[in-house]
Amino acid sequence: MARKEKQQSDAPAKQGRFAQVRQVYSAASKADPTIPWWMLFAFVAVVVVGTVIGLLLGHWKYALVLSIPVGLLAATLVLSRKAERAAYRSLEGQPGAAGAALGALRRGWFFSQEPVAIDGARGTRPEDMVGAAFVYRAVGRPGVVLVAEGPDARRKKLIVQERRKVERVAPGVPVTAISVGDGDDQVPVRKLSSKLTRMKPVLTKEEVSAVNKRLKSLGGMRPPIPAGTDPMRARVDRKAMRGR
Repeated sequence: MARKEKQQSDAPAKQGRFAQVRQVYSAASKADPTIPWWMLFAFVAVVVVGTVIGLLLGHWKYALVLSIPVGLLAATLVLSRKAERAAYRSLEGQPGAAGAALGALRRGWFFSQEPVAIDGARGTRPEDMVGAAFVYRAVGRPGVVLVAEGPDARRKKLIVQERRKVERVAPGVPVTAISVGDGDDQVPVRKLSSKLTRMKPVLTKEEVSAVNKRLKSLGGMRPPIPAGTDPMRARVDRKAMRGR
């Protein structure tokens, strides 16, 4: 009886994971129509290679059976990578893209996808945000990172202002400014999270938590920025595909 109850309780979770995969596939294939073909190619390639190896070893049937789930995993990995790239492409050039890209940061970082400073917004509508500059703040073991986007003059002015605020409440903590864009001294939005995670750690976990608490006293802003695509939601849950 207990076993049946456990199976029933696990069913909705599995259905939810498969529903998530279907949702990601549907959204990603609309953004990139080639994704189904790449997934099919990955699956077929793995199955063919596995079967050939099985033929050489004299056990092609076993190899075929084993290569099918591996092929499905390969197709899932292709979907994950392609969907993530499609999500980042949809973010490029949109106001608030840097904030959405911060959602790809892993554990160990404190951040908000809402900007801590904004300059140049003409109103509250999404089109009124075009040409505005934004600054986002992330706190991790490398210190405080100010992530800015927008026109050069406004962006640089906001960075100077926010750096002074941070240094006032967290003296001695390293402050790094990163500009998001396609310029020579800028970081593309698709590479923002990897840029931050590769930075050299200088603070302990306890110090990161303490600095984050101090910075919360500075508050922030919540302008109605048009919602962008969250890169994290573009990633497929591999455990869901395997059914755990």
